[in-house]
Amino acid sequence: MNEQKNSGGKCPVMHGGATESSMSNMSWWPKSLNLDILHQHDNKTNPMGANFHYREAVKTLDIAALNKDLHALMTDSQKWWPADWGHYGGLMIRMSWHAAGTYRIADGRGGAATGNQRFTPINSWPDNANLDKARRLLWPIKKKYGNKVSWADLMVYAGTVAYQSMGLKTFGFAFGREDIWHPEKHTYWGAEKEWLAPSGSENSRYSGQRDLENPLAAVMMGLIYVNPEGVDGKPDPLKTANDIRVTFERMAMNDEETVALTAGGHTVGKCHGNGDASLLGKEPEAADISEQGLGWNNKTKRGVGRDAVTSGIEGAWTTHPTQWDNGYFTMLLNHEWELKKSPAGAWQWQPTNIKEEDKPVDVEDPSIRQNPIMTDADMAMKMDPKYREISERFAKDPAYFSDVFARAWFKLTHRDLGPKARYIGTEVPNVDLIWQDPIPHSSTDYDIESVREKIKASGLSISEMVSTAWDSARTYRDSDKRGGANGARIRLEPQRNWQGNEPERLDKVLKVLEGIAQDSNASIADVIVLAGNVGVELSAKAAGVEVTVPFSPGRGDATQEMTDIESFEVLEPLHDAYRNWLKSDFSVSAEELMLDKTQLMALTAHQMTVLIGGMRMLGTNFGDTKHGVFTEREGVLSNDYFVNLTSMDYTWRPAGNNLYELLERGSDKVKWTATRVDLIFGSNSILRAYSEVYAQDDNKEKFIHDFVAAWTKVMEADRFDLS
Repeated sequence: MNEQKNSGGKCPVMHGGATESSMSNMSWWPKSLNLDILHQHDNKTNPMGANFHYREAVKTLDIAALNKDLHALMTDSQKWWPADWGHYGGLMIRMSWHAAGTYRIADGRGGAATGNQRFTPINSWPDNANLDKARRLLWPIKKKYGNKVSWADLMVYAGTVAYQSMGLKTFGFAFGREDIWHPEKHTYWGAEKEWLAPSGSENSRYSGQRDLENPLAAVMMGLIYVNPEGVDGKPDPLKTANDIRVTFERMAMNDEETVALTAGGHTVGKCHGNGDASLLGKEPEAADISEQGLGWNNKTKRGVGRDAVTSGIEGAWTTHPTQWDNGYFTMLLNHEWELKKSPAGAWQWQPTNIKEEDKPVDVEDPSIRQNPIMTDADMAMKMDPKYREISERFAKDPAYFSDVFARAWFKLTHRDLGPKARYIGTEVPNVDLIWQDPIPHSSTDYDIESVREKIKASGLSISEMVSTAWDSARTYRDSDKRGGANGARIRLEPQRNWQGNEPERLDKVLKVLEGIAQDSNASIADVIVLAGNVGVELSAKAAGVEVTVPFSPGRGDATQEMTDIESFEVLEPLHDAYRNWLKSDFSVSAEELMLDKTQLMALTAHQMTVLIGGMRMLGTNFGDTKHGVFTEREGVLSNDYFVNLTSMDYTWRPAGNNLYELLERGSDKVKWTATRVDLIFGSNSILRAYSEVYAQDDNKEKFIHDFVAAWTKVMEADRFDLS
């Protein structure tokens, strides 16, 4: 007898346990603080194990052999996905471009340095249609070289080699990008709820006349940069030029680099729109399981070669789309253009009069020639006065254009890799570029203990020492490895006058520390960090615990000439929960801002917790406010913050915008004040669990040691020379 037979079609497992069909905690309690952003790259998702270190493995890579194999791949036209004109160069370049092109300067997120194009949502954006084919074409090479080359490196290198194979002298290449193994679920790509939603739709990323929401750079959900058909799909090159300028500025590119990248990207390859886009299958994440991770497949028509559909625009830009030349400017500037619709129904520009021999040949039949095309973005290079001037300069000087493009391509594909100290390989160019935030080498030949004693005798308070070190280091963001204490740029423009750095207090402290550095042959950057460490050590000693905060000398001092003021402006802090400061009111809650900053600093939830509690005890609040300073022993690294936050001897009540009062239970006497970022450590169930750990009587020393470890992580986050 089958007693276990399911009745009524019941499934023997819980439905929705591994899908979004189940109600998540955030669905039940949408106002809860979601800490997942701090855990999104948990090591449990990494199959390589704790003993594998990619940046060491890639040093054993035979780069010359990989380069040779990639060159061979470019013209190895496999039957399952035929190459245009027998050359995969255009496809590989688009893959690299779209991997790198998601980078934005506002928060340093996006870019090619993590290999995130393999995962949602980027792998299924409409603008990335058929790039799944490019990655699948690379699989035999990835399989061959295995752990010695990451997907992140391979996807960018493939585009660089593609340019080499078509005749461009590239500027160089650096390896060292480490793969992630899970989608970057919490990167904000926009609030729209549909792909390619026009700017007037619900949750639009535009406000005012046409002000693009920060930190976004693309004009629509699902695009890498601008709409090739025009603003909201309506051709108008001058309006498109405005979108391009904003988008490329947010990708850290100036006008000359923008024209070079647009022209260089469209010198080779073609657009695909010779068919009915409605016949395409679902994107990879929505495709049937039998598609095995591929998407946009056409099951009713041929759908490949000359019949492929991607953007919907159809045609090549130049006469020789597999050669690096100056043909883009020849075609753009020497012809008149008119609007037409592609076979797929997309707007595109075509020449009104062109010689037959100037047309590119068909991708499959060289006896047939097809009309070239330009997108609205291309026409902007001709119609916008500034872009036109640059285009004409490039047209007259092909060598100059090639050099500017090669450098811009290198910048595009390396901006989020971080400083030059992280570059690996035999093709790294032997130059220092200002966008790499260069830092000179510094002497380590000085007496650290002598410097410690001078700092102790300097008359600086614990708060002044710790706050200055923190402000110097907190600019670091792990997204693009920029900022940090190395370089001591806190003493340079623009950082010296940022409101969050309290310029008056900063000037006082820097005068003292600069004198110590000069007398000791130490860098100012080292002395700033060492002073913060001394402050922590003194406060721990006052709490009855002797600690030595780890310190590694060798930070350099950047000069003003090494510092691009405009580029560094985006690192200015507008809030800092660790110093209990908001520059102004924001539509996002203070605690959500705290999580975003914490994630950029590569800190975990418990590291955030211990740092917040410790910083309050050290009296480091901006403007010396007492919000969250739950102690009678300010300057002592005690666990009083957590003891009093979790105590039931007190109650809380609102006392103003982002301000609360802690009252003695029974008397209602105000004991302390706090902000939202203080109260969240008692109200959020996860953060309260951490707070209770540090409030325990037996964890007073654990609190100090955990604080020191988290503090050291922040101070050394940008010390790539150590790793």
